[in-house]
Amino acid sequence: MSPNRPPQLLTLRLRRVCSLLLVPAFLAVLLAVPEPSWAASGGRIGGGSFRSAPSVPRSYGGGGYRGGYGGGVQRGYGGGIGFPFIVPFFGFGGGGLFGFLILMAVVGVVVNALRGGGGSLAGSEGGGQIGASRPDGPVSITQLQVGLLASARELQDDLRSLATSADTSSSTGLQRVLQDTTLALLRHPDLWVYANAEVGEVPFVAAESTFNRLSMTERSKLRSELTTNVGGRRSAASAAAVGAADATSDFLAVTLLVASRRRLPLKPVSGSEELREALRLVGSVPSDDLLALEVIWQPDGAGEVLSTEELITAYPDLKHL
Repeated sequence: MSPNRPPQLLTLRLRRVCSLLLVPAFLAVLLAVPEPSWAASGGRIGGGSFRSAPSVPRSYGGGGYRGGYGGGVQRGYGGGIGFPFIVPFFGFGGGGLFGFLILMAVVGVVVNALRGGGGSLAGSEGGGQIGASRPDGPVSITQLQVGLLASARELQDDLRSLATSADTSSSTGLQRVLQDTTLALLRHPDLWVYANAEVGEVPFVAAESTFNRLSMTERSKLRSELTTNVGGRRSAASAAAVGAADATSDFLAVTLLVASRRRLPLKPVSGSEELREALRLVGSVPSDDLLALEVIWQPDGAGEVLSTEELITAYPDLKHL
């Protein structure tokens, strides 16, 4: 038997497992995205870069987080595997699409490594190395979503103002966006109705693509993006299009996606106190640890409505506080 046969068999089995799991993932995507006729316009602030070291800068483009990590794999964890095989922390009792994407990122890295490295992921001289050795450890990806009563129109104004003034081309500017957004949410505890928090860890080589998938999933829930400030590029619709939600609107939804070098010790969000603590933890991520950020909210258009049914359809993982 060829010495490469066992890794090939393992790779084949992993591919079969992935193919079986893709069916429920596809269904989850369909259920997670609202019908186009229901979707409301929204706003977006974001930026960041996935890089292996400060000396190798990477740029952020409006359409995605571009890295250039080069497939680097961390050494030194033993057992023939160059990074810790991390089982994702599934969203405090369910996971949903977020947890599935995190899991698929880890499985994808394992399959690609086995296919290209002869079954060994550890970087070493003389073969079996996947790219150059990098010092990067796993990346923590956090998603925090809050559903507020639509009377929080002041929050809409705060987010639009932040999009106008924020520097999203630097890590310090992104940290300010993160801090100001969490502070704006903390100032409206009487309007909190729903929330959900999920966190997972992925190898550095899969962090960028996983973050992009999560970002696209959330952005697809918007009919259009009226107010944006992404990677230093700003755009805004006309004053007539952007404005306060309709008086009959029930909710305003805000999503925070954070990629950081350190995992946040979030607890299950089942009430206002847990949400308050989660917002404080997310807002305290230092600029040195912050890799990428997305702040997405809806509605953002004048007179638009986001009813209870529409909120739950678009954000099925939200829990009533």
